[in-house]
Amino acid sequence: MDKVVATALGAVADVPDGATLAVGGFGLSGVPTALIDALYERGVSGLGVVSNNCGAMESGLAVLLAAGRIARVTGSYIGANKEFARQYLAGELEVEMIPQGTLAERLRAGGAGIPAFYTPAGVGTQVADGGLPWRYDGSGGVALASPPKEVREFDGTEYVLERGIRTDFALVRAAKGDRHGNLVFNKSARNFNPLAAMAGRITIAEVEELVEPGAIDPDAVHLPGVFVQRVVALTPEQAGAKRIEKRTVTAGGTGGV
Repeated sequence: MDKVVATALGAVADVPDGATLAVGGFGLSGVPTALIDALYERGVSGLGVVSNNCGAMESGLAVLLAAGRIARVTGSYIGANKEFARQYLAGELEVEMIPQGTLAERLRAGGAGIPAFYTPAGVGTQVADGGLPWRYDGSGGVALASPPKEVREFDGTEYVLERGIRTDFALVRAAKGDRHGNLVFNKSARNFNPLAAMAGRITIAEVEELVEPGAIDPDAVHLPGVFVQRVVALTPEQAGAKRIEKRTVTAGGTGGV
């Protein structure tokens, strides 16, 4: 089955207002920028986003965030995104913060058909006990707080019950993909992209290099095409547009990065 769609705009044409999205990327690595920009161009709003972070340096999800298109974020890192922090504290954005490993497993579990699982991460904190501010009222008070979760003991250790995550769509970026949707990710771009792809009911992948079926060694496939419904090939310019969030050089600026 050839899953290639000609354009990013065409690939996201049926994403409606209010949709939930699992979005890959780790920092600035592996962010599906072309698909995100296509959503921005379409004017889609009221989105519920599940992603490790919500964009940085005015790129990625930060484009949708700054335009007021995102209503809720489920993630594990706000980082240096000042607009994210501003909207959250102003009560304009609902935010569910999750331990990073728990977020990864919630996405994987959802994609694997596992409704919930127990983990020790967060036991004895507001993650398990409830009370984390999901939405502020704009005046410093909490308008909506997280509910308590079930805690159960196994072999003398307490664990908190976490739900698997499923979303309407998933947007991911791969270094290489074939027409059947088999994907290969590069280094840290592999951290969240395969998991986000698994969680989406309809998964759309932008690929830096599109190859024919059979060109990828089966042992090299990081995510099988069964999880991917649409593939978009990036232009060389799109594939090469990779930003560096923090550049560090030696004293004097003469050394390597």
